[in-house]
Amino acid sequence: MDLQHTIETVGSFMDFAGVAVMVIGAVISIPLALRGYQPERRPAGSAPLTVYRSYRQLLGRSILLGLELLVAADIIRSVAVTPTFEGVGVLGIIVLIRTFLSFSLELEITGRWPWQSQRGGPSASSVTG
Repeated sequence: MDLQHTIETVGSFMDFAGVAVMVIGAVISIPLALRGYQPERRPAGSAPLTVYRSYRQLLGRSILLGLELLVAADIIRSVAVTPTFEGVGVLGIIVLIRTFLSFSLELEITGRWPWQSQRGGPSASSVTG
């Protein structure tokens, strides 16, 4: 077994793991939401989440993790093949789309952008004083 084949196999395994995380997360989220799952870090004074909202947050988190594994798989497989401008361009577009999806899901789940320190608060890069 040569290195290229090994890397392709690892990439395929990562693809499978990404899809499995999303599917298993979707299935496991159902009973958790029905049991009244509430995130540990909720804003003070906020109302408990409904079953629907709880399921959406749990499902969104599993999709985010699955997307990260799929991006990792794409990067691993790009190493296995001799990089071409076309291949690198396609990889760049895939990573860009998946990153946009991750940011959108993070906004949907938490109500804030990933770089914001708290709900509705200033971004982590802003200067306070």
